[in-house]
Amino acid sequence: MLFLRITTVLVWLITTLTSGQLLPAQTQQVDTLIWREMRERRIPGVQVAVVQHGQIILSKSYGVATIQQSMPVTNQTVFSINSCTKAFTGVAIMQLVEAGKVDLEAPVSRYLPGLPQAWQPVKIRQLLTHVSGLPDILRKVLNPATGAFMGQDNEESAWAKVQQLPMEFPTGEQFSYNQTNYVLLGKIIDKFNQKPFAEVYRDKQFLAAGMLHTCFGDSRDVIPNMARGYRYVTRLDGRNLNESKLVNVYEEFPGFRRAASGINSTAEDLAHWIGALQQGKILKTKDALNTLWRPGTYNNGSPTQWALGWVSKPRPKHPAVTATGGGRSAFFVYPDDDLAVIVLTNLSGSYPEDFIDELAGCVDPDIPASDPITALRMQLRKRGFDRAIEVVNDEQKKNSDFKPSENDLNDWAYRMMSQGQLNEALGVFKLNVYLYPQRWNVYDSYGEALFRSGQKDAAIAMYKKSIALNPNNQGGKAMLERIQK
Repeated sequence: MLFLRITTVLVWLITTLTSGQLLPAQTQQVDTLIWREMRERRIPGVQVAVVQHGQIILSKSYGVATIQQSMPVTNQTVFSINSCTKAFTGVAIMQLVEAGKVDLEAPVSRYLPGLPQAWQPVKIRQLLTHVSGLPDILRKVLNPATGAFMGQDNEESAWAKVQQLPMEFPTGEQFSYNQTNYVLLGKIIDKFNQKPFAEVYRDKQFLAAGMLHTCFGDSRDVIPNMARGYRYVTRLDGRNLNESKLVNVYEEFPGFRRAASGINSTAEDLAHWIGALQQGKILKTKDALNTLWRPGTYNNGSPTQWALGWVSKPRPKHPAVTATGGGRSAFFVYPDDDLAVIVLTNLSGSYPEDFIDELAGCVDPDIPASDPITALRMQLRKRGFDRAIEVVNDEQKKNSDFKPSENDLNDWAYRMMSQGQLNEALGVFKLNVYLYPQRWNVYDSYGEALFRSGQKDAAIAMYKKSIALNPNNQGGKAMLERIQK
């Protein structure tokens, strides 16, 4: 089996450079956790960095950067960070705010004339937090699998096409992860700096933080020390495969989209950047940093999950702000702890965000317990995913506030399902129905997992319940019709 061969290579290819500031026992914890996740998620190569009080206290590399040549990961290996790029865009906008050039509450039309009428009232903050309602250029115009232009399109024609599409929902009413938002932000950064945003990021962030190995690029660019990207597929050339197959990842980030996805970096470079950000070397004031990491609001006043290019993870203890990209790169910052953890991999679908809180626990054991999903995951690993409801009930007896959110459970279960962990995902979807019995989407998601597991009658029951709670669930209606044929 390919992964067994890879694992054999990994044992002697591991390349390690550490600052020596973690205790040996803590470093061993990190090693054990990373090797476990690499084995279970079948990840070829990983970089990890930990920053505390502005200093890198751990920097380690594991495995292979390029399987074809058995090239080891080193601390200078460069990884694509995909949508983690949006965190840099948030910083670039905040630099303009500090300079008095941009107002987060101003409509985008103040800075970019000639936009469609429906786009003009959208606020800058609403672009950053993905509540704009704009049509998504990636899903609606470009090739969503690769990010490439379709047919004879170029930037001008693709941009013209997306502007002709209707709004997806009224601005500020709901969340939709959307690349058009960041195209517009990139245009604003270009305008006020009078040069391409890629140069602005280089001058005002990369160089300011000493990021020597960081650059923009995609699969078409020749980037020194670049790790090759991989993913597992179960369908190829129109046919289902008997077992998942490892294939190369190919991505295109046209220049105008690179404010959303386009940076390549190392864990050490990102550690330097986070340290510089917290030490006032990139943003001038603590207020600016707090604004960067503060969630937006919906029209009803409730907070959004997104802050300005970052995702907010509010919790009573050890709150975090995070960035994730391509299902393979992620970093978490814990502002109250002056701590950050960065994990980069070369496997799309490895989702390192699933285990970063646990990694942070190697530094502060209280951190994993502060996040309901992480605490639940650690318990289910021990007791079994089929006992998810029992585990939550036990946790709630100790802490009445323990209740993982519907969205976090749903997202986690879908990630497991995409990794082939269907039985584990079923346990979490079932838990979500138990915890949120009046939410239509939990039944829809559980129904999908039941259908995939061959439990047709149970899936039908879940879809019927979902549609009863939300008669406008058109996707559920389509699935129900398909199942009942």
